[in-house]
Amino acid sequence: MYQRLSRTGLALSRHCRRHISSTRRLLADPWPLPHTPEHMAATTTPSDIPPPTPLPRPNESLETLRARLVYQSRKRGTLESDLLMSTFARDYLPSMSEAEMREYDKLLDEPDWDIYYWATGKRTPPARWADSPLLEKLRVHARNEGKVVRKMPAL
Repeated sequence: MYQRLSRTGLALSRHCRRHISSTRRLLADPWPLPHTPEHMAATTTPSDIPPPTPLPRPNESLETLRARLVYQSRKRGTLESDLLMSTFARDYLPSMSEAEMREYDKLLDEPDWDIYYWATGKRTPPARWADSPLLEKLRVHARNEGKVVRKMPAL
């Protein structure tokens, strides 16, 4: 069997070298956990991208708007964002004015990880959201100072 000397001077078989090589590939985690430096770097939205343009929804009633925002808050695409945004919508949407709901609609157009990290204080929001009272409410909600056990609300 073909063998090669390693750095330690030990002979390694082809099978052993293949196993070591595949183990190294496995050590690079393809799904880093949120709040790790790898995840933060992989989910950063470039600053030169313009803000998203919302879809026009002429003649949308307030009831339809509220129902759509509840749904969009729940179906984000990441579990962390789903939990944060759906519980925020459950707690705050019923008392929001039309202007606040329109602002929340614009916020939901932003990338999931950006919203999540803005809410948890791990990233600085862009100027368009820096002084937003809505984002501040979301930050307070994300801190969960009452230590409430949160679960996905029913649709």
